[in-house]
Amino acid sequence: MEQNISKIEAARREYADWCSAVGIDSIEKLNAVLADGQAIRLINLCEARQERKYAEIANQIFWHKKKTRIVMMSGPSSSGKTSSSLRIAQQCNVLGMTPKVIELDNYFVDREHTPKDENGEYDFESLGAMNVALLNEQLNDLIAGREVIVPKYDFKTGKTVFDETRRMRLEENDMLFMEGIHALNPDLTPGVDRSRLYNVYISALSALPGGTKVHGSTTDKRLLRRIVRDNRVRGISPEDNILRWPSVRRGEARNIFPFEDNARVVFNSSTLYDLPLLKYYAEPLLYGITEASPAYAKAQDLLSFIEPVTALKPAEIAAIPPTSIMREFIGGQTL
Repeated sequence: MEQNISKIEAARREYADWCSAVGIDSIEKLNAVLADGQAIRLINLCEARQERKYAEIANQIFWHKKKTRIVMMSGPSSSGKTSSSLRIAQQCNVLGMTPKVIELDNYFVDREHTPKDENGEYDFESLGAMNVALLNEQLNDLIAGREVIVPKYDFKTGKTVFDETRRMRLEENDMLFMEGIHALNPDLTPGVDRSRLYNVYISALSALPGGTKVHGSTTDKRLLRRIVRDNRVRGISPEDNILRWPSVRRGEARNIFPFEDNARVVFNSSTLYDLPLLKYYAEPLLYGITEASPAYAKAQDLLSFIEPVTALKPAEIAAIPPTSIMREFIGGQTL
């Protein structure tokens, strides 16, 4: 037995073992299941597995609750962090804990103190853009049972606002949840006792186990998720998203991936049906990028990536539960 494999690799192997156990360990077998009219059964199976994983993480948090007071969550773009954090918090609620949420984005420094990148633009992804001193002071106050006024960052004015209606205190059964790109970076919370924090890393680790690109890529799948979501709700075109992706990836390499091993637990947000689902939505968007576009080559690469996959049908997509991670990207979520 191999020693000292990372939690990321352990989660990836566990997923591969599960795919083999349910008999879908290749694109060909996945397509055969869909061709046999078993898509809805597959969707339900994948969602049941995700629910089990949420519950397992909540159980671990519960057993540490006498010491742990704050759950910190991070992961790369389009991993389903928002949905996952809400579902884990929900499972904690089932166990008698009361989740409270603070968004790390409320702890930005005032705009004039925000560092700038090499192009002279504000670098909001830099740790230097965070008011680390205020965050640490308030986390220690909350751990000690003291009341704080949680700041609200006004993105229009670039100023921090303190509103009396945002008072918070952690009671005995309360658990604080925080999610953000720096959440697992120890330099974000240097003044907080590490034993009071429970770190969760969330990522779409693999599409399917196996050797080919469509089996193993995680970054292209996350880009597809991002293209579908942002086209729907953020007004960002598929072309713009593709052109921004290298910058997103550089930010992940700098601010997220170096700290993934700080997680106590890794949640894999992949499902066996996500590529068939994403193909249905992404394919027409990608075909809309013309040869004259600087994003054309990557669009063609993504089309080749999903070409071997059978797309889900609308009636099958309708069966995806409103609490699913994938609803974060295609819409219809009710969390």
